[in-house]
Amino acid sequence: MDFQLTEEQNIFKQTVHDFADTRIAPIVDFWEKGDLSLAPRDLIAEYRELGLLGITLPEQYGGQELPAIYAILAMEELARVTTRASGVVMESSFGPIRAVEKFGTEEQKQRFIPPCARGEKFMSVGMTEPGAGSALTDLTTRAILKGDHYVLNGQKRFISGGGHSDWYMVYVRLSDRKGHKGIGGIVAEKGSPGFTFGKQEEFMGLHGMHSCDLIFEDCLVPKENLIIPEGGFAKLMQAFDVERCGNATQSLGIAWGALEAAKKYSKERMAFGKPICEFQAIQLLLADMAMKVEAARLLIYRAVVNAGNGLPSVFESSVAKCFANEIGKEVTDMALQIFGGYGYSKEYPIERMLRDSRGWPLAGGTVQIQRINIASAMLGRRFDQR
Repeated sequence: MDFQLTEEQNIFKQTVHDFADTRIAPIVDFWEKGDLSLAPRDLIAEYRELGLLGITLPEQYGGQELPAIYAILAMEELARVTTRASGVVMESSFGPIRAVEKFGTEEQKQRFIPPCARGEKFMSVGMTEPGAGSALTDLTTRAILKGDHYVLNGQKRFISGGGHSDWYMVYVRLSDRKGHKGIGGIVAEKGSPGFTFGKQEEFMGLHGMHSCDLIFEDCLVPKENLIIPEGGFAKLMQAFDVERCGNATQSLGIAWGALEAAKKYSKERMAFGKPICEFQAIQLLLADMAMKVEAARLLIYRAVVNAGNGLPSVFESSVAKCFANEIGKEVTDMALQIFGGYGYSKEYPIERMLRDSRGWPLAGGTVQIQRINIASAMLGRRFDQR
């Protein structure tokens, strides 16, 4: 058991660290003001040059086929500055494109994976609906096969990448069979007849991140775009396990960024004639923050290293997500306390980090749902919440 990164991984991590500081940090304020015109794809050439795209995807389809830990390291460094920038890595390494890789046909892999690996196309997942969030098997979006196309009707809500991504892995009901048995996954393309978007959401945090409803009104989707047939809900969720690790890393990155900012500030801020880091109250806060960040980091690393090039376990990915989501909120709150009144000011990054930290525990399955997953995996049984 080795807890050290390799020399190659350390070099990669430092390269992304420098990129985040020099190229991403100067434009964070544009995103924070809700400027959606400046999208990460404007930096795609640089992401590609640094090897930040398609990290986990197979080489034969244009990816790098590296262990998932490389994508985690990149996301952690970018999310330290803003999760707006790390989302690009998440989409091309942990997003629904992995469902295509694991469960799609060879034709589907050839068609969908290479453009995502090159950063030419983005794929988002369409799961949540107005009446189906945690109770995902209550989804009502319906796809009916008519000739060579499926006809989609329904609405998806709070879709990250909505309006920005080119393709959407949409969870749909393919028959009248109740619960998970009738659910599958199909890829709908932006611009398809009958496919429109709702207004861009304005959230408490995560400003500048695309999110909106997906609206399907007799939307025509080629039958060749069906990735997961009816009854494959378990496969959809299995592919989503790796996305939990990406979500967890967003929280980790925010917490780590807050800790680094608090450390720096504590050495510069003077009170009673000396830096505030000299006071035991500040030292205890910094120590608690560091313990939480290190524990979250180790849980995430365990999940992705054990997965290798595959998919992580439900137990390990759920533990990592739940813990990281919660310490993200706790650590940024502690950082704000260290900054005092300045931390509450928009002139400093901490209040943004605190708001951003609150979004990830809601996305990708709430922390309560993660706890149910953890208990289910521990006891080896599913729990009916109805």
